[in-house]
Parts: sequence; structure tokens; C-alpha cells
Amino acid sequence: MAVVETSGFHKGMKIETEGAIWEIVEYKHSKVAQRSPIVTARLKNIATGAVREMKFRAGDTFNIPDIQKRTMQYLYRDDDMFYFMDSETFDQFPFRADAIGDTVKFLKEQQEVTVQMHEGELIGVELPTAVVFEVTHTEPGVKGDTVSSTTKPATIETGAVVAVPLFINIGDMIKVDTRNGNYLERAKS
Repeated sequence: MAVVETSGFHKGMKIETEGAIWEIVEYKHSKVAQRSPIVTARLKNIATGAVREMKFRAGDTFNIPDIQKRTMQYLYRDDDMFYFMDSETFDQFPFRADAIGDTVKFLKEQQEVTVQMHEGELIGVELPTAVVFEVTHTEPGVKGDTVSSTTKPATIETGAVVAVPLFINIGDMIKVDTRNGNYLERAKS
């Protein structure tokens, strides 16, 4: 079984501690005078969805759970259930919205994703780093304002709101970083 030290933490990583699998939501390294560094992490329990803050000493090690990754295609949503199809076996799998988490904001129908499973249970969905979305609602663009760092909110086809430059209009295709929801660039048609 693989292990990781606190220095190897990153957002979205899964670790085992206190007999459960936890996902790192955010973390911060802190140095206190005349003491060893501390890592404060907000962790989400994969089974219960509970979020908790924990403190660890720098250098503490944790087991990384044995997670199987399968390529699947997101098919559709029906209320709180999301349906995926295994790209190899063509079997369909329903998953609850709370099991998928925040990635729901950037799930697009027919999109290929990596589904993470542990002992037959869904524990996460990995999206491609950058995905192209159509802007469905935003204020009208300002002509000539193509270099400004000023932004405005824009709703994309999945319903998520992204901060975009002023020149973006309804119907434009934009590339979004799915890890943090940041606008990357206008996509070429």
C-alpha cells in the first residue's frame, strides 16, 4: 500500500486516517516559532460527506487507499441521480449527486471522465483539467475591451457561474479549468 507524507498533500487527494477514507478539501502548512511545522487540513469523509478540520505534524505519513479508476462517459441526470456508462463494458452505473461532489458543476453530457471506486463504491469523479463550455447567460460584451483584467459573471451550459472577461458574450465557447472554476480562454469554434 502506498503512503504519503503531509508535504505531498494536494487538493482532491484521498488518504486513510481514523479508519476512514478522507478527501483533502484544502490544506495549509504553518510554522510556529520553536516548534515543528503543523499542517492544518480540511478533510471530507467519503462515506458520510462530513467535513472536518484536522491538524497533523509535518512529516506524518498516511496510507493512500487502493482506488480503482475506470473511464466512463457521463450520460444524463435524473433528479439526484447521475448516470455513467463504462467505456469498456457499456454497463450503466447510477451515482448520487452527493457522492459526486462539486464536480457536478462541470459535468457535461457525453463527456469522458475518470470514475474513482473503492471496494465497489464511487468515491470521486475526475474531470479533464480544461473543458470547453458554451456561455448561456451574461451581460452584453463591451466592444474594444479585450485586454482588461476586469471580469463579469457568466453562466455556462451546466449552470455553473464563471468570472469571465468583459468581451465574452452569450453563445461564446470558453475553456474553463475544472479544478478551480477559472476562465482560461475563449475557445476556437
